[in-house]
Amino acid sequence: MAKKLHSYRASYEKGALTKSVVAENPFQQFKQWFEAAEASETIHEINAMTLSTVDATGAPRGRVVLLKEYSQAGFVFYTNYSSEKGTAIAVNPAVSLSFFWPALEQQIIIKGTAQKVPTAQSEAYFKERPRKSQLGALVSNQSTVIESRQALEDAMEALEKKYEGKEVPKPEQWGGYLVTPSEFEFWQGRRSRLHDRIVYRMQEDHWVLQRLQP
Repeated sequence: MAKKLHSYRASYEKGALTKSVVAENPFQQFKQWFEAAEASETIHEINAMTLSTVDATGAPRGRVVLLKEYSQAGFVFYTNYSSEKGTAIAVNPAVSLSFFWPALEQQIIIKGTAQKVPTAQSEAYFKERPRKSQLGALVSNQSTVIESRQALEDAMEALEKKYEGKEVPKPEQWGGYLVTPSEFEFWQGRRSRLHDRIVYRMQEDHWVLQRLQP
């Protein structure tokens, strides 16, 4: 008999979110929550976020990637442009980003449009990566089939020898995406599932703030 999950419940009591206390600008509100998450020292990989895309067949897919930059311009992550996420973005640049920090009982969902960052920006970030990560990006034809783990390890070893004492070049198919937001939703868990949900939507040239029912 399958285990019932009905008893898996939690009472959310760590905070509240009202229109009177949130920032007028959603980027500023994101910054406040992100910095609070950093200060909490209870969250592993604060910058981990779920990136959701929709491919050419209309099939959605979510996976966790790491946020590497954020500003008023948007949110930047890096990946292989030939990967499943990259090919999906090429045909449908509409994406969603979501952060969930259980320790704070908070979630942020961002809808927006993804576009490649300039090559120079990707080059600069690639040079900052640990050498093993540089080689890992070069060795992997992300999302394609490989016959075994050993084949991957062997290819990595060959690259380590090839570039010993040399600079590792950024792969042509690797780089960053900037997600330009059109909507932010900030979610704060509350008692009795009466959660706080504040949404910012871009309308014409300004952000409109509203409260959603839980």
